[in-house]
Amino acid sequence: MNEWSDNPEKDKAELHRIIDEASADHDENNLEGWRGKLSFVFDWLRETSFILGMAVLLSVLLRTFVFQAFFVPSESMENTLLTDDRIIASKLSYRFGDIHRGDIVVFHDPSDWLYTAPKEPGLHQTINDVMTWIGILPSNSGDDLVKRVIGLPGDKVACCSKDGHITINGLAIDETSYIRDETNQIPFSITVPEGRVFVMGDNRGASSDSRFHLDEASGTVPIENIVGQVTFRVWPMNRFAKMNAPDVFSQVS
Repeated sequence: MNEWSDNPEKDKAELHRIIDEASADHDENNLEGWRGKLSFVFDWLRETSFILGMAVLLSVLLRTFVFQAFFVPSESMENTLLTDDRIIASKLSYRFGDIHRGDIVVFHDPSDWLYTAPKEPGLHQTINDVMTWIGILPSNSGDDLVKRVIGLPGDKVACCSKDGHITINGLAIDETSYIRDETNQIPFSITVPEGRVFVMGDNRGASSDSRFHLDEASGTVPIENIVGQVTFRVWPMNRFAKMNAPDVFSQVS
């Protein structure tokens, strides 16, 4: 503890020294406190950015190589899939397996099968596009369609039998358990070219499918255009279901 002298000037100088030391200590403590807080914020931002970056990267990789979510763009698959249902297409199904008759597939529009109005430019659309690319939102680009595979390469597909059924390699297929409306809108008989598939919507009266594009490679879709097999209907939740190929195609050879 400092002792004051009988000299007022000396005591005054000593008092100023004590005040200056206390003030310096206080400023230094405040500075150290702010340094600690800033260091915590920077560490938090760095770790959060890393976690978010890894999450985005993982989402993009999953969307690109494993599975992708889509909106159902039209009523052509009713009542199996309704307009704006959310579905999951597996991109691994055909990397490690074969396409089967009866599979529901998502594929890139081969030749303007589905007209969609041009998107309005703007911030909202840009955000939607980015979130779709990341995989947070289902794809709704207007370039992807959903149909059921009816004919494989080499199959002879025709419409229709006396009972109004599609025939594959001469065998009539009874699809009444899942299709809507009659199938016989357009009579045809084609052989599916190599590397392509013949597809139809379950809502036969409202599906602009292979039957309506017979002048282009017999209405078939290149296999390379197929994005993946629809494996789940995930939204709305009360319609959640696994999508399985019907047994009606099992007898076709």
